[in-house]
Amino acid sequence: MSRNSPPRSPKPARGTAQQPSNWPAAKKKVAVSAVPKKIDRRVRATRDGLGDALIALMHEKPFETITVQHVLDRANVSRSTFYAHYSDKNDLFLSDVEDFWEMMSTALIRRGDTSNRVAPVQELFSHVADMRQFISSMTASEKVRDVMELGQGHFARAIDQRFAMIPVTRNLSSTRRSALAHASDGSLFSLLNWWIHHGGSTTPAQMDALFHQTLWSGITPPALPPAATQTATPRSTVPAARRRR
Repeated sequence: MSRNSPPRSPKPARGTAQQPSNWPAAKKKVAVSAVPKKIDRRVRATRDGLGDALIALMHEKPFETITVQHVLDRANVSRSTFYAHYSDKNDLFLSDVEDFWEMMSTALIRRGDTSNRVAPVQELFSHVADMRQFISSMTASEKVRDVMELGQGHFARAIDQRFAMIPVTRNLSSTRRSALAHASDGSLFSLLNWWIHHGGSTTPAQMDALFHQTLWSGITPPALPPAATQTATPRSTVPAARRRR
């Protein structure tokens, strides 16, 4: 994952993702909306280069075997420059992950999406499909839990914002919106975990549809038929003669 990793918009016709050969290459191919944080262009370029170098190395070897020097050699950056930005390779990795989740989770908000989608599920799953080797590297280094926990925090906040923008949920109390957002992001990451472990057996577009169908069926249940909405007054089972006493 890298701070330059933008979410792709779904293709209207087929909804299938391209499969680039590796993650660093994939993230260079798509136009990127501006990252909310305002950082000097040269600083951003340096951080991007270091993040790209680390991700590329994670495609080649276990995370534990990667040293700061490996990253410096790959990025062609001096040691003093590296430590001006990061304390160690873990700091670099988590910083890159934070930027990725920030960009991915807020994709619909930044695009001004007017649909009832609360999360860019198709875009997220498409990126994950491009990152199988990277995910294997994270799993081997036991970093998947940290990465997913960071992601859930970002998605809970972004989904909460989407609920405040969508007409059907706009008037909910902030407490209920927050609770629904956390329940929704938990459902999203549970689906993502299932999808990864089942080898991406369904398309990202299908997973997007499943997530949102499940979400909205729980928030806006279908109206009861007219007969079921009428509340009948319970009749007493006590005989009339006894009721008069």
